[in-house]
Amino acid sequence: MTGLPRHGKAAILVQQKQPLAIGTIDMPERLDAGQVLVRLSYSGICGSQLGEIDGVKGPDAWLPHLLGHEGSGHVLATGPGVRRVKADDAVVLHWRPAPGIEAATPKYTANGKTVNAGWVTTFNEFAVISENRLTPIPAGTDLKAAALYGCAVTTGFGVIDNRAHVRLGETVVVFGAGGIGLNVIQAAALAGASVIVAVDLFDQRLDLAAKLGATHKINAAKADAWAKLAEIFGAKGPDVFIDNTGSPEIIGRGYAITNKRGRIILVGVPKKGQQTPLDTLQLHFGKTIIGTHGGEVEPADDIPRYMSLMKARDIDLGELITEVGSLEDVNALIDHMRTGVSAGRCLIEFKAAA
Repeated sequence: MTGLPRHGKAAILVQQKQPLAIGTIDMPERLDAGQVLVRLSYSGICGSQLGEIDGVKGPDAWLPHLLGHEGSGHVLATGPGVRRVKADDAVVLHWRPAPGIEAATPKYTANGKTVNAGWVTTFNEFAVISENRLTPIPAGTDLKAAALYGCAVTTGFGVIDNRAHVRLGETVVVFGAGGIGLNVIQAAALAGASVIVAVDLFDQRLDLAAKLGATHKINAAKADAWAKLAEIFGAKGPDVFIDNTGSPEIIGRGYAITNKRGRIILVGVPKKGQQTPLDTLQLHFGKTIIGTHGGEVEPADDIPRYMSLMKARDIDLGELITEVGSLEDVNALIDHMRTGVSAGRCLIEFKAAA
């Protein structure tokens, strides 16, 4: 890796339920088969990272480690066997696997100690990425918007496209209007849903949801969301209920209010050990409940497809990006997501050295 960066700045999860540590990591000495060195331009911050920090799935056996699974940047170098990308390509970094090699995960070091990483990380200015977590995009693509295709856009659109299968005129409830929820709402509007109800705890998120296609908005911190939903849908209930919160209570009540052939799509993941009781009799008569794993998207096919859709419809993803900061701002950006100060997606911007 002669002439390539040997060190880089990164945000490191050192201890759960604590702020990320900002420091310098040492890069691996060489690229193994299937590995690609990328200079990051932008990284999104997803609710999944908040879950990792909070330990919602239990103790973390890989500490300290790097974070992040959606981003954009340029390829600096490729390891043996890489065929899908080449040096200087603009790329989207994503956590869903695509064609290509699934390489060994890289090992970084900091102060002589190993810093672990998965097949993709984006909270570091230089990242060694597995070939199958990269999708090349046309030169000149807006890299700020491109970062959203790593998770927020693809998951949200995939939920509607591949899981909910929303038909013209159907009715949809979206519980949780964060980064993914906003894209679910936008995709439901594009799919022709007649009623789209956004439910959240923060007015600024709901206002943004309305701009993106929500026909109704409910602030569950100020009103009884279930009573409001009953007013909107009556006894029939909505056709589709999409939960982004992972709350067992919300999942159970959403299941109960959908109509007899309703579809319940679970995007949010409950905390480890939590369970949701359900009246399974309804499943025998047409109601369905199903989880989703990133909207079941195929990045190599779906990222170009969704980009073409945005271009054809002249949709500006910039509205979804409500705050951009440096790597040193990452803990403040995370706090703004938690508290609802930032309504849409927060991005980390990595500025290339002059």
